Amino acid sequence: MHAVNVLAPAVGLAPACAALRIPRSTVYRDDARRRRLNIPPVTPSSRPAPPLALSDTERHALRAVLCSERFADCAPPSIYATLLDEGIYLGSVRTMYRLLAADGQARERRNQLTHPAYFKPELLATGPNQVWSWDITQVWSWDITKLKGPLKWNCFQLYVILDIFSRYVVGWLIAPRESAELARQLIAETVAKQGVEPRTLTVHADRGTSMRSKLVAELLADLDVAKPHSRPYVSDDNPFSEAQFKTLKYRPDFPERFGSIEEARAHCQRFFQWYNEQHQWYNEHHRHSGIGFMTPTAVHHGQAALLFEQRADTLNTAFAAHPSRFKRNCPQPPRLPIAAWINPPKQENTPTKTPDPCSLN
Repeated sequence: MHAVNVLAPAVGLAPACAALRIPRSTVYRDDARRRRLNIPPVTPSSRPAPPLALSDTERHALRAVLCSERFADCAPPSIYATLLDEGIYLGSVRTMYRLLAADGQARERRNQLTHPAYFKPELLATGPNQVWSWDITQVWSWDITKLKGPLKWNCFQLYVILDIFSRYVVGWLIAPRESAELARQLIAETVAKQGVEPRTLTVHADRGTSMRSKLVAELLADLDVAKPHSRPYVSDDNPFSEAQFKTLKYRPDFPERFGSIEEARAHCQRFFQWYNEQHQWYNEHHRHSGIGFMTPTAVHHGQAALLFEQRADTLNTAFAAHPSRFKRNCPQPPRLPIAAWINPPKQENTPTKTPDPCSLN
């Protein structure tokens, strides 16, 4: 035990017992011996800074960007993609998350909250204007996921047609009530505006009354457009429209209630269209993880391939400047989509994403 008394203060009790092949339990059971050891507490040495870490100046600059008014409501992957589009690389997505976590800001900012066998629609889009998803939702209802209007039981109907490949909103309107005639008019105007050729488009919808109306069915037949419908009580058959509506309603600027239909239309104009630097959002500014954090406009109008190359050049420049900061090879931008599925077949290997930007040309 004398050897343990001599060695333990220098290397610690456990290494000393291991070196001398003495069980620590023997030392702990002997109170007298343990008191005689009188081992001072070992103060752990401070961890050295990792050699690949950003400097204090770089961390302050990145933190200022993350907390700026422009990016305060954006996720790190969206910030990362936006900066790459502007030719700026300040750090990886993981580094952004690490800085936010250190400040207590890495958290979700939104407040989230058996049927018969039907035919399951299986739809594939490999480019814009091949499959559209459309739906109608109530801007106000008594449901907890929707917000009240100016009067009790009063609501406005929002019609939205979405291209599932690019997530681009190709058409929308707001009306006081659901109407098959308005649905027919919206589809006809949208098809004409997008210049869709016959037999090239599928318009998928749920089983609402206006979607299954005779007016809409006759119009789609005249335009030679396929019209599959969701199965009853299955929301997963129309996931793109449902996700888009959630994005709309969980925006920080979504009001508690709309005072009039004009106010609702003005809000949707700011949400869907390009207005100014303060109101450039869904089509022009919102970045989707499913399309490589591109904007719907970039993918829909064939600009994604060029942006992909610009992002790659920015990352190559950052890698060349500080190669030691990257543990592997040069990082690659988020991959671009080649296909978008509604209910992909389970037995097939369906394409989802690829890093090849030429697929969108």
